[in-house]
Amino acid sequence: MNSGKLAHDARLPLYQRLRDEMVEKITAGEWRPDQAIPTEAELTRTYGVAIGTVRKAVDVLVAEGLLERSQGRGTFIRRPSFDASLFRFFRHLTSEGGRKIPEGRVLARTVETPPEQVATALGLSTKSKAIRLDRLRLIDGLVVLVEEIWLPKSRFAALLDVELADFDDLLYPFYESRCGQVIASARETLTVDAANAKIAKALGIDEGKPVVVVERLALGFDRKPLEWRRSHGAADTFRYQVDIC
Repeated sequence: MNSGKLAHDARLPLYQRLRDEMVEKITAGEWRPDQAIPTEAELTRTYGVAIGTVRKAVDVLVAEGLLERSQGRGTFIRRPSFDASLFRFFRHLTSEGGRKIPEGRVLARTVETPPEQVATALGLSTKSKAIRLDRLRLIDGLVVLVEEIWLPKSRFAALLDVELADFDDLLYPFYESRCGQVIASARETLTVDAANAKIAKALGIDEGKPVVVVERLALGFDRKPLEWRRSHGAADTFRYQVDIC
């Protein structure tokens, strides 16, 4: 850990500067997901701030979803689970009626200049290259989702050396182990469209049938965009439920 000097803008409140310093530790991988951060006493000594300042910085990070407190154990860097979030929208079950993580099958990997929408979402310049993955999600051998995934080449170049068959079913842990990139949060948008010929063939439905489109922008702990993906699923498998109080 550093000598305790907070290098951020001195015009910011002290707790905000400490919060930013802690985010940098997480983003740089010095503090890892599922690991406990230093204790309040250790942070107080390291940065030379009052314990109230430390607690306020930690409170902010807990509220932002980056940290979580475990009574009697300490405060840990939170590792969100995203795969299940997508499938809350689709009633896909195994042949036995249960739920499981769908198989992921990467069909193609290319390096391209991304479309304007993708480049803007990922914060890339018009000349930047990105890695595109075309992937299917399957349950019991049946395709349930068709996915188009874009990643900044500068951060995910290590994936170019991976055989397509070696990609894991869950990509976010794979990104972390192969590229050191940790997904911390994501935003999803749902729309409805008509299946084009390619999507219809992959999903085993008629062209023009309605499909639900889920677009997701995944962010790192520093809130910088890391992944943009678009998933298509047959609309007749879609379900939406919300409790309104």
